[in-house]
Amino acid sequence: MAPEINLPGPMSLIDNTKGQLVVNPEALKILSAITQPVVVVAIVGLYRTGKSYLMNKLAGKKNGFSLGSTVKSHTKGIWMWCVPHPKKPEHTLVLLDTEGLGDIEKGDNENDSWIFALAILLSSTFVYNSMGTINQQAMDQLYYVTELTHRIRSKSSPDENENEVEDSADFVSFFPDFVWTLRDFSLDLEADGQPLTPDEYLTYSLKLKKGTSQKDETFNLPRLCIRKFFPKKKCFVFDRPVHRRKLAQLEKLQDEELDPEFVQQVADFCSYIFSNSKTKTLSGGIQVNGPRLESLVLTYVNAISSGDLPCMENAVLALAQIENSAAVEKAIAHYEQQMGQKVQLPTESLQELLDLHRVSEREATEVFMKNSFKDVDHLFQKKLAAQLDKKRDDFCKQNQEASSDRCSGLLQVIFSPLEEEVKAGIYSKPGGYRLFVQKLQDLKKKYYEEPRKGTQAEEILQTYLKSKESMTDAILQTDQTLTEKEKEIEVERVKAESAQASAEMVEEMQIKYQQMMEEKEKSYQEHVKQLTEKMERERAQLLEEQEKTLTSKLQEQARVLKERCQGESTQLQNEIQKLQKTLKKKTKRYMSHKLKI
Repeated sequence: MAPEINLPGPMSLIDNTKGQLVVNPEALKILSAITQPVVVVAIVGLYRTGKSYLMNKLAGKKNGFSLGSTVKSHTKGIWMWCVPHPKKPEHTLVLLDTEGLGDIEKGDNENDSWIFALAILLSSTFVYNSMGTINQQAMDQLYYVTELTHRIRSKSSPDENENEVEDSADFVSFFPDFVWTLRDFSLDLEADGQPLTPDEYLTYSLKLKKGTSQKDETFNLPRLCIRKFFPKKKCFVFDRPVHRRKLAQLEKLQDEELDPEFVQQVADFCSYIFSNSKTKTLSGGIQVNGPRLESLVLTYVNAISSGDLPCMENAVLALAQIENSAAVEKAIAHYEQQMGQKVQLPTESLQELLDLHRVSEREATEVFMKNSFKDVDHLFQKKLAAQLDKKRDDFCKQNQEASSDRCSGLLQVIFSPLEEEVKAGIYSKPGGYRLFVQKLQDLKKKYYEEPRKGTQAEEILQTYLKSKESMTDAILQTDQTLTEKEKEIEVERVKAESAQASAEMVEEMQIKYQQMMEEKEKSYQEHVKQLTEKMERERAQLLEEQEKTLTSKLQEQARVLKERCQGESTQLQNEIQKLQKTLKKKTKRYMSHKLKI
């Protein structure tokens, strides 16, 4: 299948104008057309650190996102580029290039913090780009991560600050993977004389200091947030690509003109992102496509604009409202399509129609279950059930009308010759009544033999015969060959047949009512069955997510405890070494003193 979206270049997704974040409606149109799952890679970092260059490489282009060549930040707000995923068929890669953090022209960090938070909320892989090494200055510049507990909530709560610590602990369940890219890295990767990989270097740099002073807490806070919030972390280092004077022409230079090490490092980075970046997924294993990403963008930006905190739970619920409403429409459309293909009105019996309805209803419910999520109190499923009940009743009514029309037409064709003969006086003669009754029986037999008369066949026939009772009685009374007694007997016979037919119709109505009641019960049980199965799947998914979150928390606690123990062990070893030195000195003095004696 051909890629759905292939933008020739990036476009603004969220504009940052005079400190206000505004969503670009044209970008939302692009997202709304992407039905494929999306892999969202966002990059943030200080302005003029080469973020856009890496994003252009991920897009497979030499240029696109504006690189700029001055000390001014070029990218404003968040820009988006949607391209076919190079390694995941039927997926779209959405690249988000963000406004450079720390632009001196902005004067404050409020917008930077929101841009940082939005990049995290929207992405499945979050790239933090910085210059040089991971030192305290680099950590200080990453203080935006320490602001996340004041910028994002995972759950909706009456009092946002009531469970802030507990709430932030849940960030790990929906935060993206973290990739730190270090540009113009010139040091040897080693610690304590031992060589390190970039990932080991990142782990080493995120070690916490032992101590409780303000200085220690300031040192530890950004490191602790990165370790706690991001379950998966990766690091890449990049040599300087060219001489400083040529950096302004970086997008115009061929790979042969760049440092070979840098070219390979960029290739490794892109390969990792393509192979390891996950599909954007929400709580419950819900894969995000273009329309869902569009809804997330709107929900988060609207929350920020109204002065609220972006809340993951609220965003999912808002998305669920849209998706579940659409799921009901899809289910109803599927039902109507299936019934339109399978049902030919009138059906021979009510049960035939109900059987077709049940199959189509089951399939429609399956469509709803597949496309719905977070259906709080099952409101949308109840809405679907009510609409399907109405559709069933409408089909039953249409079936009755079609049957009535069909049977009325048949009666007109079959019995009109008899009526003409009656008008012509053919039966107004001695022995005419018996001829009339015989002809009537023959025509009724012919009527019964006609196929697909539907559920109203007997009722329409009896209504017709009842309307002709006066005609029948007139023929009976004018037949001179019958005695008065025979006429009385014949009248009673006709009444008895009519009463029996009426009783049979009442019984048939009771059977139809019972069939409808049984169908409603079967419908209810089918909805319960599918809902139970879905709840079991969601429960298993939730338990899996909770287990991953708990495992991640426990692993981080174990790492902290291990570092603390290692620190205490090192301190203990130092104390032992000091004691050994002291003991050695005292022993030496003692031996010297003993020799003198």
